[in-house]
Amino acid sequence: MTDNTINNLRDALAYSPGNIPLRLLLAEALLKMDRLDEAETEYSMVLSAGDDHRARVGLAQVFYKKGNYSACNVILEDLMDTESRNIDVLVLHAKALLKEGSVGKAIEIYKKVLVLVPNYTDDELDNDLRMTGTSQLPHNGGEEDDERFLQRPTINFNDVGGMEAVKREIELKILKPMLHPELYKAYGKKIGGGILLYGPPGCGKTFIAKATAGQVNARFITVGLNEILDMWIGNSEKNLHEVFELARQHTPCVLFIDEIDALGASRSDMKQSAGRHLINQFLQELDGISNDNEGVLVIGATNTPWNLDPAFRRPGRFDRIIFVPPPDDNARQSILRIKLAGKPIEAIDYKQLSGKLDNYSGADINALIDIAIEMKLEESFSQGEIKPIQTKDLLAAAKKHKASTQEWFTTAKNFALFANDGGLYDEILTFLKIKK
Repeated sequence: MTDNTINNLRDALAYSPGNIPLRLLLAEALLKMDRLDEAETEYSMVLSAGDDHRARVGLAQVFYKKGNYSACNVILEDLMDTESRNIDVLVLHAKALLKEGSVGKAIEIYKKVLVLVPNYTDDELDNDLRMTGTSQLPHNGGEEDDERFLQRPTINFNDVGGMEAVKREIELKILKPMLHPELYKAYGKKIGGGILLYGPPGCGKTFIAKATAGQVNARFITVGLNEILDMWIGNSEKNLHEVFELARQHTPCVLFIDEIDALGASRSDMKQSAGRHLINQFLQELDGISNDNEGVLVIGATNTPWNLDPAFRRPGRFDRIIFVPPPDDNARQSILRIKLAGKPIEAIDYKQLSGKLDNYSGADINALIDIAIEMKLEESFSQGEIKPIQTKDLLAAAKKHKASTQEWFTTAKNFALFANDGGLYDEILTFLKIKK
């Protein structure tokens, strides 16, 4: 739009002042050019001649741009019956409600938009009203709920190959108190608490957590980021509380929370107040101020402990932090045997193979086995018979798939060397054979 266009429209209206469609064109042109006072005048003149929903929507847009959100919402409330499927009107109403601080009403209106257009996105509304993920939590708290949330693990430490140092630390700090509660109660010590497992991705943090529950015949609840975070502000805190309540109702219980760095990121880095509220709720649940956490062991897993809010590491919360390194030689051999079981193999030298897989995670080992299988499938197709996997095939696959943990250790080493308050990451330095 140009000033010349505006002048032409005004000239036309001078000859036909009662031409409503022409005046609406002028008002809309002025609105697009942010000549808000003039646009308001034109829309008001249209409405003085009779009701016109197009003029009312335009006037609401003028008020929104002027920052008069109350007047904007009054107009839009009145339009909800006739414009309930008008996406532009609904989005404007949600934004105006949000500007007035009516978050609940804004969410209600935005939900209507998403019903009409499920994939609709709007940066402003998404940032202020939505969070990634969709809750899949049970809401009844009964044993009929999804078995994924209430498990009775059939594995224990005997099923965990290697990782002796990790198992020993968990047993001393966590399992003995749960197996001998009378001793700890005699000294006024609570049973439960929190531990944080950290290390490179794919190294068995989830497996060791489940085995921990199996070791003491406890219930096991596992939840990840998607089960906690909800798209609507305020619901994430409610979901987190429900998870803890489920654990409290089924003690002894191990509550395992994966990707805990995403839930407990440093509040100083949080741009959204919603993220800070969720962290505060998390801390309250860990403290058990309003609820008794007796018999609940909370295990968090993270690849980036340095991103976790320091408040989580205070006594009574995640005050016990355990490094879960890549599988050692015995563990690598165990993983290889388990993953190759039932497959056509021939004369596998597990010791030789494991020796070539330093710093490979369990996920890395799985990946190289998949590569070897693809190579043998191609060979089997060409020769018309099943060709067994041999040591040389797995060694060739290892050359194609390098250890993914190297990048993690590069980052972790920097934190261990230069941001290692209280010796928090000493285990990383020990593993890397580096003396600070």
